[in-house]
Amino acid sequence: MSACTASTDARKRDEVMIKNNVSPVALVKSIVRHRQLLVELAWRETIGRYKGSMFGLLWSLLIPLMMLGIYTFVFSEIFKSRWGAGSYTSKSAFAVILFAGLIIFNMFSECVSRAPGIVLSNQNFVKKVVFPLEILPCVTVLSALFHALVSMVVLLVFEFIGFGFIPATALLAPLIIIPFVLFVLGVTWWLSATGVYLRDIGQTIGIFITGLMFVSPIFFPLSSFPERWRFLANFNPLTYPIETMRSLVVLGQPLEWDSWAKYVTFAVVFAWFGFAWFQKARRGFADVL
Repeated sequence: MSACTASTDARKRDEVMIKNNVSPVALVKSIVRHRQLLVELAWRETIGRYKGSMFGLLWSLLIPLMMLGIYTFVFSEIFKSRWGAGSYTSKSAFAVILFAGLIIFNMFSECVSRAPGIVLSNQNFVKKVVFPLEILPCVTVLSALFHALVSMVVLLVFEFIGFGFIPATALLAPLIIIPFVLFVLGVTWWLSATGVYLRDIGQTIGIFITGLMFVSPIFFPLSSFPERWRFLANFNPLTYPIETMRSLVVLGQPLEWDSWAKYVTFAVVFAWFGFAWFQKARRGFADVL
């Protein structure tokens, strides 16, 4: 047996072991082993959506700016919304605060809306033993993270122009983004696997996302929720990252470490739960597809 054949057989055995393994260690090994493939697929997906357009990747900057302008006009001019009191009642301040919440929500929305069709749109990979299906949701999340980082740069530039400074607490933003990415990964793994068996998810996910947007503290502070409906915000998994991102990057408030530790624990557990469900459900993908 040649060295090349032995290496191929060993790789196939490793893939089969990872395919049937739900441990976090197997997940980390798979991502590390296929990191180059993951980055290439994520980049191809990112630029693929702009293929043939005149502005290309520039749309990743223009789209959030256009949405920011629309939301800011509607809520500040038509609904006369203001954010609290003090130095954050101006239209420019409202736009910056609104954008901080939209960055988190848009990343979640992009991943969740596409999740039910991830496996369905890559059926040619399902029956390939050596292809790591578990990285397909990671590709979607990594592509969404790229757009979120572009939006973050826009936010910081606008904040500096509007306020004249960027608070030092903005340096802690990665502490919120990283666990949020883990949580989104968990949701994407779960939806991408469930969507293979329950196709109706793809038809209803847009309604869920729209409803979640309006019960998230994006357009108004958490304190604006009526007391009897406050539980909706408390059970909303987007409330903490949105509020904390805004506090760190815009308002300059310190990070509450106890709440952060709880959120990190929740994100890690949910990511593992989503991955474990994906690993168990993938065994029947070939039969269903």
